Amino acid sequence: MSKRVLIVEDEIFVALEIEDIVRAAGFEVSAIAADRAMAMDFASNCDIALVDLNLRDGPTGPDIGRELAVCHGVRVVYVTANPSQIGAAQAAALGVVTKPFRPTAIKEALRLAAAEEPDFSSVNDNGFRPFMQSRDSSSGAGFAG
Repeated sequence: MSKRVLIVEDEIFVALEIEDIVRAAGFEVSAIAADRAMAMDFASNCDIALVDLNLRDGPTGPDIGRELAVCHGVRVVYVTANPSQIGAAQAAALGVVTKPFRPTAIKEALRLAAAEEPDFSSVNDNGFRPFMQSRDSSSGAGFAG
């Protein structure tokens, strides 16, 4: 079964570019959300979320990512030009892809997010930066099965 990906991005052309990359990588796009309310509407219908920080309703991305991971068991990867704004919300996420991004960075993040036991030792410096090299998968933070 293909993993379902929620794209949380308010810039439509960026969202469509990410959608193309997600589909090319063999994943299903469950929805594109431009703000917190839309993201929460689709939270139960995704396995992985690619989350921008600054959205239509303001800098809500870190809180969205944390809620998706902790309350809905979604594996979260932030996609942002401002990784320093993630703050404490990084504890609930696998890592960050920095904008402007390369398709390989999104694909690497998806590969890790879809893995039963993500192997961070194989991460190349392609624009995806994991927050931790290893995690206790029983913690639930960012690690849904």
